[in-house]
Amino acid sequence: MNMQFVEDLSSKLRETLSKSPAGDLEKNIHALLQSAFTKLALVSREEFDVQTEVLRKTREKLDALEKQLSALEQAQK
Repeated sequence: MNMQFVEDLSSKLRETLSKSPAGDLEKNIHALLQSAFTKLALVSREEFDVQTEVLRKTREKLDALEKQLSALEQAQK
């Protein structure tokens, strides 16, 4: 789900409600939907990809440090 989905859903609801006496509910429904999706703590694909790359680099550094530690331990023996 992304913000485009929320906007499309909101737009369809707004259009439907504007044609009915329940038009005043549109603002409340939009706010309710925004709140619900915000609580899901969703991230964009771009942010996910950035964090995946950060994690990959961190893993590489950790692997290198583990190798250095292992070599130092072997040198002490």
